[in-house]
Amino acid sequence: MTHPDTFRAGFVSFVGRPNVGKSTLTNALVGEKVAITSSKPQTTRRAIRGVVHDPAGQLIIVDTPGMHRPRTLLGERLNSVVQSTLGDVDVVGLCIPADEKLGPGDRFINEQLDQYPRAKKVAIVTKIDAAGKTAVAEQLLAVSELRDWDAIIPVSAIDKIQLNTLVDELLKLMPISEALYPDDAVTDEGLEARVAELVREAALEGVSEELPHSLAVTIDDMVEREDKDLVEIYVNLFVERDSQKGIIIGKGGARLQDVGARARAEIEPLVGKQVFLSIRVKVAKDWQRDPKQLGRLGF
Repeated sequence: MTHPDTFRAGFVSFVGRPNVGKSTLTNALVGEKVAITSSKPQTTRRAIRGVVHDPAGQLIIVDTPGMHRPRTLLGERLNSVVQSTLGDVDVVGLCIPADEKLGPGDRFINEQLDQYPRAKKVAIVTKIDAAGKTAVAEQLLAVSELRDWDAIIPVSAIDKIQLNTLVDELLKLMPISEALYPDDAVTDEGLEARVAELVREAALEGVSEELPHSLAVTIDDMVEREDKDLVEIYVNLFVERDSQKGIIIGKGGARLQDVGARARAEIEPLVGKQVFLSIRVKVAKDWQRDPKQLGRLGF
């Protein structure tokens, strides 16, 4: 039962350098995997909305790509996704990990936040499970000197420390509003988009440094078989060069089989059925720099 006079709802966007734990935090708050995670930078490629339901209100978290100085057209487009998102949200949460010293990348992003005067600013010190008490205290002090924050909250998404506090603090900064999404909504991502992302996440595991940026996934077809409890999913996995195709497929197709098995394990609970997954690896030469190909791949 919501109380219309005190219920709050609004949008918060987590920003930060690539790999500071934004997607992991989004999933922990939503209570379900809505954003893929990986130790590779630039894992998140578009604004993914996750919905957090609380008796006091509703938070819509917009998980964005990591902000960085772009080297490709894809990089530029990812940065513009972040910028257009930040123009619309009620609160921006700058995520800074507890286990790494404050660096030029963090300061650069903090300066960018001045372009969004409408949004309230919150500092979220992530990964406090990975740092000692002294390091956390020093980081909180360093972060507090960056600007006059509306709140500073240390959290651990992995160990679920202070997540309720973070939700409470964010809700306090949201406008009085009725719920913006139905009670059972966890994301506005369509099923196909979520499936494509899970395949990309599986493909990111264990690949070398240059490959992650070169991976893109599209879905050709999803077919529910009427004669058995099965969904057939036909996927294209794009790389930029022939040599990368070999890496993804692996010796005797072993690596691609592993990618398929990992992805299926995540997709089956999502679709609620057994999945037949067909992944075709294709080369789209230098697609990160080619406006036409970027468009075709959904950027």
